[in-house]
Amino acid sequence: MMTQALRKTRNPEQTRSDLLSAAYAEILESGFQAASLERILANTSVSKGALYHHFGTKRELGLAVVEEVIAPQLALRWFAPFAEHDDPLASLQRILEEKINTADESVIRCGCPLNNLIQEMSPLDEAFRHGLQQILERWVEVMATALTEGQLARKVRADIEPKEAALFIVAAIEGCVGLGKNAQSVEAYQRCLRQLQLYVRSLAA
Repeated sequence: MMTQALRKTRNPEQTRSDLLSAAYAEILESGFQAASLERILANTSVSKGALYHHFGTKRELGLAVVEEVIAPQLALRWFAPFAEHDDPLASLQRILEEKINTADESVIRCGCPLNNLIQEMSPLDEAFRHGLQQILERWVEVMATALTEGQLARKVRADIEPKEAALFIVAAIEGCVGLGKNAQSVEAYQRCLRQLQLYVRSLAA
């Protein structure tokens, strides 16, 4: 009776948030296709009925994780620092240095959730591919805008094409994660990021 009462009074927004958090952790650990709804529910106090009230299918839940968890995480980690400082290269170097210094086995074991889903789901599901592509395009756009503003402030070389440089940097970041994950080597991941730091340094005016 008490459990039923708790479920009736549960905040729907909190229920949705709990499901998304548990689904994100499960997808990061197992991939989307192998992700288990039973394990997701076991890691929450949510009933199966409540799950299907918020998400009609496992696919809907996965797409919501892309839009409501992975995209905001990326914005917090990679977009926000550019708004906090007027030197985009210094901001980017700080982010990369933090990634190098905080790298551990969990990063290498699980990899990047965005990259993982690109590899797994983009060839299989157009809705996933589109949602993931939107995140990538936004990432490139934010970085290109920051580089353009850096050029205007004479902190970034005038001869570079911001969008092309931004595209390369995003690809390199994702490549470093993939390389480290496949090698299961924190050192390989860190070495790759240090080479990217050298490239970023070369963009300075």
